[in-house]
Amino acid sequence: MKKIRLGSAGPDITRIGLGTWAIGGAGWQFGWGKQDDADSIAAIRRALDLGINWIDTAAVYGLGHSEEMVGRALEGRRDGVLVATKCGKVPNPDSTIGSCLRADSVRRELEASLRRLRTERIDLYQVHWPVPDDRELEEGWAEIAKAVREGTVRWAGVSNFSVEQLKRVQAIHPVTSLQPPCSMLRRDIEQDLLPYCAANGIGVIVYSPMQAGLLTGAFTRERAAALPEDDWRRRSPAFQEPELSANLAVVEGLRVIAARRGCSVGELAIAWVLRRPGVTGAIVGARRPDQIENTVGAADLFLTEAELAEIEELLAARERSHKASE
Repeated sequence: MKKIRLGSAGPDITRIGLGTWAIGGAGWQFGWGKQDDADSIAAIRRALDLGINWIDTAAVYGLGHSEEMVGRALEGRRDGVLVATKCGKVPNPDSTIGSCLRADSVRRELEASLRRLRTERIDLYQVHWPVPDDRELEEGWAEIAKAVREGTVRWAGVSNFSVEQLKRVQAIHPVTSLQPPCSMLRRDIEQDLLPYCAANGIGVIVYSPMQAGLLTGAFTRERAAALPEDDWRRRSPAFQEPELSANLAVVEGLRVIAARRGCSVGELAIAWVLRRPGVTGAIVGARRPDQIENTVGAADLFLTEAELAEIEELLAARERSHKASE
């Protein structure tokens, strides 16, 4: 699989990386329901077999469980694999998820992540999701910069940052990458974040290119209604009416294009994201080996201008439908 430089001074990464949010399983505020650990480990190892060279996780996914699965899966296979994880989201006593970027908290999270991942160094350490006007932002980022100087972190990145937040931390230490959400159904980063990152040498690795499964082609109204109570998507407007019907209509249109290209709907959705100017790579989640097998081809799928125009019309029709239902 071809590789591309992450930012102006980061590592060379494959255009698709494996996302491990869902393999954190159930039992926390943003879980995806029950998950089989054997499937998780098999999915991670299959991704490596297919040529993917980076894995994205976070301390909060399954309250550490996702990192543990990554650590187990990489035993004997750590060389040549870039591991990205995140800090700053911490569990509250009432089991909800809070935020903390104090230096001592970031250091504790880093040390715990190193243990769970069974590694001596984290390749890309990211601030997960700062709250607006977070006064701890500079303190937490300075602690990550310190870890880079010490050698326990190779590159420092951020996730879910605004342009203003990027500017705040850039004054302290270079930002290797930004990790924002981006899909056909969520493209607001095109307005200011992508141009800013391109102008400042910041790599962009987007998450949820298939909109948490909606754009895989496997979702139906029945499946959305049957999501378990401990699956966070049950509370997402994208999986509820009136958005659900409009989103599924897009999927039906994508099926036609995917059939012509001989690819899956999911691959089409990922390839569309990878065509966005300024996007370095996409994080693609998988809970089983077959899921990554059915999406990894997007890395080499080049969409034509005619296909892009056809997709734009599908998305425009979705917007018209959504506005009519308001």
